[in-house]
Amino acid sequence: MEKRPHFTTGESFAILKRIVRYTFPFKKTFGISLLFSLLLALTNMLMPLIIQRFMDDYIRTGKATVRIALLFAITYLSANLFKMVFQYLERYLFTKASLKTVEHIRNTLFTKINTLGVKFFDSTPAGSLVSRLTNDTETVRDFWNVFLAIIEGSFGMVTALIAMFALNFQISLYFLIFIPIMLFLIWFYQRYSSVVYRTMRERLSQLNSQLNESISGMAIIQQFNQEKRLTREFEKINNAYFLDRKRMVRMNSLLLNPVINMLQTLALVIILSLFSHRALSNNVEIGIIYAFTTYISNFFSPMGMVMGNLSIYQDGLVSSSRILDLMDNTELAPKQLINNSAKITEGAIEFKNVSFAYDQKNLVLKNISFKVNPGETVALVGHTGSGKSSIINLFMRFYDFDEGEITIDGYSIKELPLGELRTKVGLVMQDSFLFYGDIYHNIALLDRNISENDVREAARFVDAEHFIEGLNKQYHAKVIERGTGYSSGEKQLLSFARTIVRKPKILVMDEATANIDTETEAVIQKSLRTMRKGRTTIAIAHRLSTINDADQILVLDHGQIVERGTHDELIAKEGIYYKMYQIQSHHEF
Repeated sequence: MEKRPHFTTGESFAILKRIVRYTFPFKKTFGISLLFSLLLALTNMLMPLIIQRFMDDYIRTGKATVRIALLFAITYLSANLFKMVFQYLERYLFTKASLKTVEHIRNTLFTKINTLGVKFFDSTPAGSLVSRLTNDTETVRDFWNVFLAIIEGSFGMVTALIAMFALNFQISLYFLIFIPIMLFLIWFYQRYSSVVYRTMRERLSQLNSQLNESISGMAIIQQFNQEKRLTREFEKINNAYFLDRKRMVRMNSLLLNPVINMLQTLALVIILSLFSHRALSNNVEIGIIYAFTTYISNFFSPMGMVMGNLSIYQDGLVSSSRILDLMDNTELAPKQLINNSAKITEGAIEFKNVSFAYDQKNLVLKNISFKVNPGETVALVGHTGSGKSSIINLFMRFYDFDEGEITIDGYSIKELPLGELRTKVGLVMQDSFLFYGDIYHNIALLDRNISENDVREAARFVDAEHFIEGLNKQYHAKVIERGTGYSSGEKQLLSFARTIVRKPKILVMDEATANIDTETEAVIQKSLRTMRKGRTTIAIAHRLSTINDADQILVLDHGQIVERGTHDELIAKEGIYYKMYQIQSHHEF
């Protein structure tokens, strides 16, 4: 949806209609809260009548006694206590339901994110998703408070009007002239504040982005002596944010309390003038004047609260639209045509005339065909952009394909249960991602079927036990975000153990030694050879010297297999592979 300073009425209604559906599981709590809001408004309507009755029926007529005064005092105090209870229950239940709604939205949104395909994450910044799950959902929570303020204010104004008309119909008619004025004021404030507030939010976003980038890149900033330039840029954005804030404060200072107080004063002047004129010819009960002035206050007081929340309204619409846009995203993970009898037992792989395009137009894979027998290793080599990673993406079902077929043990990968595919196929990436926690949980990944003994055996199998057992707490040594504090080789070994502990039949390795130094590579290569024994392996090779023993090497160029064979066969052909190998051997030398 295109972003504008404000949405049209139709767009706003469509957004509200959809986002309100997330409150349905908690409609009972919302309903009870609004019932207490109505009771609160009725209590506020009755309280001035108690004083009015006491003043006109007892004080003015001289019938007041200590007993009657005490009775009215207890009644008024009781009404105040009820008001306090109603107000507490209204706010508590509404806030509880709002928090439950936000929790529901976040859970639904997170579930939706987990159904999206890798294509979506390749094109969407992670910060944007985090913002939608946190900032936007939190804004929606504040969004509900706008409706509470509107409902509470509406109940208060309607009951105040009803009470005034019940006390004096003719004088109350004059008061109606303030309603169109108030409606115009609300419309004007909402329209103007939404523009100011949107601009202010954009400035704040720019400020946060500038700050985040500066802190993250501080080493580069200091290295190239960029401190003064970035300071000037930050001051410029910060000053713009300050000016927007000042506009908001100036607007609120003018259009909230001062204007509301002026209208309230004007209404009091008009009502008191009318009562004064009536008093010249008829007796006017002082209690009714008191009640009228109180109801005028009750009518105008909620207006400041309502208008103060209108600045959040437009921002809530924007956040709601961003949430709904993500909910509507159709870039879902590929669906499986489940065949419960399909199992991976041997690990035989075959690609049959597979073609694929990320954008549905420009093919990155063209008629890819090859076989891998159980226990064999096939290596994929080629320059950047040749299609190596695309083959892995299709085989792992990160992307769907329309042309050709990929089978494992004779079953199409489109009909294999996803759990079977993920369990029997182990993927090792060149960037080893570690989660916050400890080593044990990073290998087991909270799988209750994996014991600590299984974790130890997996670590021993890939030669990771040597460095793990040298740590202070060994398998319960702390791992901070992204595994900071561990070397690339250590993180890669933990990644190997994480894969092996699930006993996969097939291994997929995406340049597993790309980021490893030469000394560590010897340890990694030993682990890789151990892992590959008895398992079918597809490996993307970064260093050609590491795939000499591959049963088959496929050389890709612009999405096509241009050469295939063993290392010795390809060297003998003196083709593309031979040239690549010679270049790497020369550089290593």
